[in-house]
Amino acid sequence: MAIILPDLPYAYDALEPYIDEETMHLHHDKHHNTYVNNVNAALAKHPEIGEDLEQLLLDVEIIPADIRQAVINNGGGHLNHALFWELMTPEKTEPSTALAADLEATFGSFEDFKASFTTAATSRFGSGWAWLVVNPDGKLEVMSTANQDTPISEGKTPILGIDVWEHAYYVKYRNVRPDYIKAFFSVINWNKVDELYKAVK
Repeated sequence: MAIILPDLPYAYDALEPYIDEETMHLHHDKHHNTYVNNVNAALAKHPEIGEDLEQLLLDVEIIPADIRQAVINNGGGHLNHALFWELMTPEKTEPSTALAADLEATFGSFEDFKASFTTAATSRFGSGWAWLVVNPDGKLEVMSTANQDTPISEGKTPILGIDVWEHAYYVKYRNVRPDYIKAFFSVINWNKVDELYKAVK
């Protein structure tokens, strides 16, 4: 049973004007689909390791050396994007009371969290992601990863993430990544973030 490309949970134009329809087509149908095809090709070489990407990326040393980087890059790309689509919504949502309190306790205020997350996303050199994660000790942390690396490989559970590869924003925002990051806050699916938060807590 191969890894499959998930459908978007909303229409391609649903996140307008913040995330444009053309970008969503390119990002989902082309970029994400390429990660799916590439990770399937890699895993087909070693059917004995299975297809549980989260388990494989939790300990990359268990991945055979000849496909390890391909699985890190493309398996991570698939997991990151499959989560990313669910972390956005055209509906207006807010953090739950519990999550809002945890964000305030950890960062000082919601605005301070937003500033920390924005800095992580803005300052990630080249391609990568910024994340809000839950550490093994249950504490929240903002971090960033390069390329398609996932916090899962560091033992951390991502509950919010933004793709800062240029393909995620260049059609609409050109080279002005900060404008894209600002727009992202208008489409965050806090209900999904809270679901992930509760599951790990």
